[in-house]
Amino acid sequence: MNTESTEAKITAWLATQQQAMVDTLEAMVNTDGGSYDKAGVDAVGVIVKTFCESHGLAVETVRGEKFGDCLRAVLPHEGTLRTRGNHAANIVLMGHRDTVFPPGEPTRRPFTIRDGRAYGPGVADMKAGLVMNMFVLAAFKKFGGAPGPMVGLFTGDEEIGSPEGRAVIEEEARGARVVFNSEPGRATGNVVTGRKGGVFSMFEIEGKASHSGGNFQAGISAIGELAAKITAIHALTDLERGITLNVGLVSGGQSVNTVAPSATGQIDLRYVNPSDRDEVVAKLHEIVATSYISGTKAKLTIKGEFLPLTQDEAAKRLFTMYQGAAKDAGLDVKGEFSGGCADSGFTAAQGAPTICSVGPVGGLAHSPEEYLEVASFVPRAQALARSVLRLESAGL
Repeated sequence: MNTESTEAKITAWLATQQQAMVDTLEAMVNTDGGSYDKAGVDAVGVIVKTFCESHGLAVETVRGEKFGDCLRAVLPHEGTLRTRGNHAANIVLMGHRDTVFPPGEPTRRPFTIRDGRAYGPGVADMKAGLVMNMFVLAAFKKFGGAPGPMVGLFTGDEEIGSPEGRAVIEEEARGARVVFNSEPGRATGNVVTGRKGGVFSMFEIEGKASHSGGNFQAGISAIGELAAKITAIHALTDLERGITLNVGLVSGGQSVNTVAPSATGQIDLRYVNPSDRDEVVAKLHEIVATSYISGTKAKLTIKGEFLPLTQDEAAKRLFTMYQGAAKDAGLDVKGEFSGGCADSGFTAAQGAPTICSVGPVGGLAHSPEEYLEVASFVPRAQALARSVLRLESAGL
């Protein structure tokens, strides 16, 4: 196989596809699909499936019970597969279809382009990355040249911690040679080579109701207990170690003239080192189990979590190789660390060399101002395609 010739054909074809990419993105953005809207997320999946099948790619569906299905677009390898010892085979291009926005958001803010930037719910995070992956898979189907089987994994619940998708992602990672997660490229144009892990939990407090005027002393305030626990939880923050805790949502009470019989708080924990996770979670359990106000009871429930994205030697080689491929696409790319979480942490934890945020460049995700740099579509797709073709030369 003439890799150089194949690279030229694939990158030249991708250079002609920007408008087609934009049209596909518009259809996706204008399709509702918040994480809890299974029907909407699956409707975005129909767009993915229809495109892939129209380009000769077989698509498997892993059904989700509550959240969006996971789709696997598969491009088998043609020819003899060169392996390195127990090296896994699949070259995985990954991304999620769900967004953080409430129902009806595409009607309120439909896809638009102004001054070279596209706007709309999920336009950068991360429907543009999905579109890029689809077109790169189509290019390899059209021209061949992939050094191994390719899988496009399109999940449906990342924004809420991948409660159903995680098992599918981890299974995929165990058979992955490398993973490219096409979260949006940073506003700087950089990719992400490290991310914090996150644990999302809730603590529920039981107190005792009483009239706050006529029988105050009989009450046990769950809100008072909530306040004490929040102070103790926030004190666990250690910025030097990259550990932060934030009680971002609270609720409680019955009425203004009632000593509060119940209260809840929701905690966002972020950490850098995998070993820090268990230490801090143990301290959270201790704080929640402690009654700062006598007579209260409380319990802690972990609702979801992400693992940190860390770089081993293979992942470092993957980044260096991607950096060179990006340069040949006219891009100056560096690696960044992000406090945000992503599914890439799950794949890295399974030992798959992983690089994140290789998608088209955008910014202000999760806000009404979220945008995508339209001109980044083609060069980021070319950088990804070049990276796949150069895996052998990078020793991956």
